[in-house]
Amino acid sequence: MKEINGEAPGNKAPILMKKKLIDFGSIDPITMLVAILTVALWGSAFVGIRVGLKSYSPESLALLRYLVSSLILAIYAFAIKMPLPRLADLPGLAGLGFVGLTVYNLLVNTGEQTTQAGQASLIVASAPIFTALLAILFLKERLTRIAWVGLGVCLVGVALICLKNDHELYFSSGSILLFLGAIASAGYSVGQKNYLAQYTPVQVTCFAFWFGTLFLLIFAPGLANQMPQAQPSATLAAIFLGIVPGAIGYIGWGIVFSRLPASRAGSFLFLVPVFATIIAWFWLGETLSIQSILGGALVLVGTAVIHHK
Repeated sequence: MKEINGEAPGNKAPILMKKKLIDFGSIDPITMLVAILTVALWGSAFVGIRVGLKSYSPESLALLRYLVSSLILAIYAFAIKMPLPRLADLPGLAGLGFVGLTVYNLLVNTGEQTTQAGQASLIVASAPIFTALLAILFLKERLTRIAWVGLGVCLVGVALICLKNDHELYFSSGSILLFLGAIASAGYSVGQKNYLAQYTPVQVTCFAFWFGTLFLLIFAPGLANQMPQAQPSATLAAIFLGIVPGAIGYIGWGIVFSRLPASRAGSFLFLVPVFATIIAWFWLGETLSIQSILGGALVLVGTAVIHHK
């Protein structure tokens, strides 16, 4: 009897089950490159936030950052005559911007007031787990056993990255806010999936950023009071956050999510703490321990396992 994918033609259930599983096979080089560059840019964001918080409150820093991003994206949209979104999509896109930009940044900025950049990136690196769970619930995706093993290895790696020299993993009072930020990040990632079928990654990023910035405008008086007294380095950090991990990073993330299943794309976020720790070492002088190096290696191994065919 002829078999299809190792199953007899009359046995349809295993074939249907196989179709539901995510294919963790090879990724085309362009998608891989964009994904790695994006998470590297996002790794720098945790360091930039630490610098910006020296002069700005979490709310003011978030607003300044996304005013810069929104302005850049608005200029680009005007130049290419980007069409406006359909009226029916406005509520969903507004919700996307509120959760993924407004809420996420307020939570992460506030959490980083009591947490080092590397430690913060570790906590937010739990986002792929929430992304996978949300993708299973709302996008009907499924993970293979080997993928779950890879996720576990990645979690061990990110834990080691922020392990202190006395072998204690210390979480500050802002940890709960950072975990909530990870959930918000996962919500944004999964939420944009449906819109990427109707709009380009750049369009989705623009709409989300504009709505997210609109919600942050309630903090404009505080920003106006803080900016004249702010250190130049803090203001430059905010501008950097708006351009590099902000506009460029989110466009890159939209491209990755338009090409890969949500749970598979989300696994790249485990690489964020690796880049955040290295950048914090150069930029802020935060110590890069042996545990951090070992943790980074485990993250790379875990990510490779997730994407192993």
